[in-house]
Amino acid sequence: MSQGDSLGERGTAAAPAVRPAGTGRPDAPAPAAAPTLLVVEDDPEVRNLVSTALDANGYRHLCASTGREAIASAATNSPDVVLLDLGLPDMDGVEVVRAIRGWSKTPIIVVSARSEDSDKIAALDAGADDYVTKPFSVGELLARVRATLRHLSYLGEAVSSPRQAPARSRFEDGDLRIDYDAGVVTLAGSEVHLTPTEYRLLCLLSHNVGKVLTHQLILREVWGDQSGAELASLRVTMGSLRKKIEADTAHPRYIQTHVGVGYRMLEVGERG
Repeated sequence: MSQGDSLGERGTAAAPAVRPAGTGRPDAPAPAAAPTLLVVEDDPEVRNLVSTALDANGYRHLCASTGREAIASAATNSPDVVLLDLGLPDMDGVEVVRAIRGWSKTPIIVVSARSEDSDKIAALDAGADDYVTKPFSVGELLARVRATLRHLSYLGEAVSSPRQAPARSRFEDGDLRIDYDAGVVTLAGSEVHLTPTEYRLLCLLSHNVGKVLTHQLILREVWGDQSGAELASLRVTMGSLRKKIEADTAHPRYIQTHVGVGYRMLEVGERG
């Protein structure tokens, strides 16, 4: 099946528990630094399709077919990205997201046949970073993986390179603090646990405090040019971020909405 093929969700079947997979063709192994992805999928046909595509593109990968296997593998192997189906035989994938978010900020891309907005919102609110609906194009899935890995690279540069943050390593606005070097956000002295996407969004706004950033600019900078993310993803992520940093989301103190345009990080005391 080619990378342009699509595949939907089918029946469940037994699969190996947690299987370290190959790293591509025997004559062309992936480099030592190749990113590792955890593929959580109980349908062997979908799992094999995704695994083959990852191998062909030089990624290392692990496989799990149940939620418990996924949680154990994520804790043991610390993958760079998790590709997660929601319809698992032993537990709902949203519970897997919550479990991993209990200790890790590893990006999670949901790949599911559930297409209702309520399902997408539940997964993103639980801590997922992206959502791909089955049937899906493997090419699109790989583009989203590349965008996610690119963002991780940008984040690494932002917290270590003076070129990215030449004037400061911290941001302070009222009770809100961002330690860019440590990648830690606090509110009134208490740590705020953000997903990687929420953190990227907050950092983008804080680096441009006082400026209105358009929806398209935010989507490009936070999700990437080829991620396929839509305005709905931004709105869900913004809503989740606001719940974590705003005392009253109906009257935000830090992030102001410019209807039909975008968002702006306010300095405390400023009124738009």
